[in-house]
Amino acid sequence: MNTADDTRSRILAAARELFAVNGYKATSLADIAAAVGLTKTAVAYHFHPKDRLAAELTAPAADDMLALLAVDFAGDARAFAVELVDFAVRHRTVIRLLMEEIVGADEAPQGSPGEVIRTFRDEIFDRLAGPEPGDEARVRAWAVLGAVQWGVVQTMGLPQERVRELLIHTVKAI
Repeated sequence: MNTADDTRSRILAAARELFAVNGYKATSLADIAAAVGLTKTAVAYHFHPKDRLAAELTAPAADDMLALLAVDFAGDARAFAVELVDFAVRHRTVIRLLMEEIVGADEAPQGSPGEVIRTFRDEIFDRLAGPEPGDEARVRAWAVLGAVQWGVVQTMGLPQERVRELLIHTVKAI
């Protein structure tokens, strides 16, 4: 790995951690620079604007989500929910980053990251609720989705395997 690649990797690792702990909006390029011992200008050289950092950090999660949504669970919402938990735990730092966008996803303009998040959210909901869901299925689907999203975001200090275990138990009970 050359020096530029190493610097990019260090910046990405610091950004991932700071975004997970402080949130995307509350983390500046200066914060990231301080964490890796660089100047803000050096960080901006690799990632300007800050959105480029977010895009690079979220791309692997988006690819994994597309792969998950491509799996045919034959209408088994619980099996899908377990796989959703695995996905969420694996990408919990990215989900923390995206939670700020998820909250405003319904108002996001066409072509924006919020629109992409809304599309994923709606597809996940459809998988959990099933075709033409009644009230019970709709409430259950939103409960599972909320439990998974907030369960991974608010437990960053717990080991991934413990979070996974507890969330799987939770989604199976809903």
